[in-house]
Amino acid sequence: MKGIMMWRHVQPPDETQFAYLETRDDGTVEIAIERPRDWGFDTAKCFMPAYRWFEVDGFSQDELDDFESFLRDNAPLIFELADRRLEEKTAA
Repeated sequence: MKGIMMWRHVQPPDETQFAYLETRDDGTVEIAIERPRDWGFDTAKCFMPAYRWFEVDGFSQDELDDFESFLRDNAPLIFELADRRLEEKTAA
């Protein structure tokens, strides 16, 4: 079984990383956010476009609100990139 490949979208100066999967059959895109901490990583996942958060560990609600704002501002680009990844996967 192949591993899941996430594609990095952006990494702000605080080392938080935003990554995405290809577009799913239902038209959603899964986003994963990680930030290093002393004993591992703060993590959160989100399904766009519903912006439904899950598997959140270490991020505050204010941070999630900021992430959601960032994702909403970048949604057209994220969906375009995720669609391209799906097309590449389908063509392979």
